[in-house]
Amino acid sequence: MSMCPSISKPMLSDYIKAVDPSREEQLEYDITRMISRVQSPDRQKIGIISAIPIFGQPPMQFNMQNSQAADPWLFITELKKTYEVEEINMSSEVISDDLDLLILLHPKNANEKLQYAIDQYVLRGGNLIAFTDPLSVSDKVPGPGGQPKGSALKKLFSAWGVEMEESKLVTDFDYATKLRTQTGQVEDNPMWLSVSTDAFNSEDITTAKLENMLFPMAGAIRKAEDSTYEYTALVTSSKNSALTETFRARFGAGQLRRDFKPSADTYDLAVRIRGTFKTAFPDGKPESKDSKDASADSSEKSTNHLAEGEKKASVVIVSDADLLADSYYVSRQNFLGMNISRMFNDNLNFLLNTAEMLTGSEALISIRSRGKFERPFTRVQELEKKAQARWLAREQELTRKADETNQKLREFEKKKDKSQQFIISAEQEAEIRKFQEEKRKINKELKEVRRNLRAEIEALGTKVKVINIAMMPFFVSITGIAYALYRRKKELNK
Repeated sequence: MSMCPSISKPMLSDYIKAVDPSREEQLEYDITRMISRVQSPDRQKIGIISAIPIFGQPPMQFNMQNSQAADPWLFITELKKTYEVEEINMSSEVISDDLDLLILLHPKNANEKLQYAIDQYVLRGGNLIAFTDPLSVSDKVPGPGGQPKGSALKKLFSAWGVEMEESKLVTDFDYATKLRTQTGQVEDNPMWLSVSTDAFNSEDITTAKLENMLFPMAGAIRKAEDSTYEYTALVTSSKNSALTETFRARFGAGQLRRDFKPSADTYDLAVRIRGTFKTAFPDGKPESKDSKDASADSSEKSTNHLAEGEKKASVVIVSDADLLADSYYVSRQNFLGMNISRMFNDNLNFLLNTAEMLTGSEALISIRSRGKFERPFTRVQELEKKAQARWLAREQELTRKADETNQKLREFEKKKDKSQQFIISAEQEAEIRKFQEEKRKINKELKEVRRNLRAEIEALGTKVKVINIAMMPFFVSITGIAYALYRRKKELNK
């Protein structure tokens, strides 16, 4: 006998094939979505444009035996459970009106005709989610030394009243992510942002119940000064953040920390703009180079071109596209022949919430967003931040003293005769010894900071263990003894 939920009505039915233990917290959502699907058989349609093969790839034709087909990204599979999903080619020149939502994911090298099609779709009242990226780590660029390209749609963004710098990333030490380096060490990388509850807009239905997201290298979005459109920040950085050039992503966290100067401002990582937009192409559809196509484009300009929106539209812009790559929000394992997926953050929930809000399916959002993921040890994080601040201060002091020593050595060098250029003077030797002694003291202090941090964390862990292991049984025992004494006293009084 099957214990899996099933729902049916005449001519329509749906069921859950197997109850996945890892989706326990999503079961209510799955059942509610199933009811909604049976009640409304006509699926809404989502179109997706991407320069990355997110719909999967067949095996390479020249190496069919050794190469494997690439599966679609998980978010595509999840969207298909609720919507009809259509892949739209990067070379498309028209976007159909039958779409309920358009999603762009890292649309690098989008030509003017595609951008014009997107522009006109939005002016017709179409809603849009754009995942753009200053530096996509998921974009596998062919060729030796190829660098990933950004995908900010500058012309369209300007028409929608927003700006995003293509060559800068948000660096945030409050939301730094622990990553393993090539040498095997674990370090807090401030360019990979693990944002928590404080980063989310608590008053917006799409983000109110989200708890954490991972942005692997994100840009910063801001409202243009002359914009009159409704602008809502959905996800923001902390104030312990700054903008850093994309080329510095190659540097280690230590170098980033030494050069870091917090701006005391927050940066928007995801925003929603709403309004009756104006076109980014006031001269009409870009003309083709081919003369026949150009004449057809000219005749089309005067008939179909919209200079201003027919109705209000909503555009959600996210400054990172990698957050929808499977490895940044889901872990997979095989259990008794069954593939089990476990979400470890809200990246997918953010997309699904936003899609449902923009397609008018808001009823499902509050159910899905109840899921709980990682419970960070906030006290441990606080201790680590204090230790890092102290570490950084002493490290900067050491760097400053090294610069001062080098400056003094250069001054001594200038005073020498040419015949003594390769001889270390007594003053230079004394200055070097002084610096080495200072360096030894500071390194010892840094080790002490590290040791004290470990000791505090271990002491905190011991305290938690004592409370969990000893205190709870103690309170239960005391309660039991008190109840037994109460019962005995009551019996003696009879």
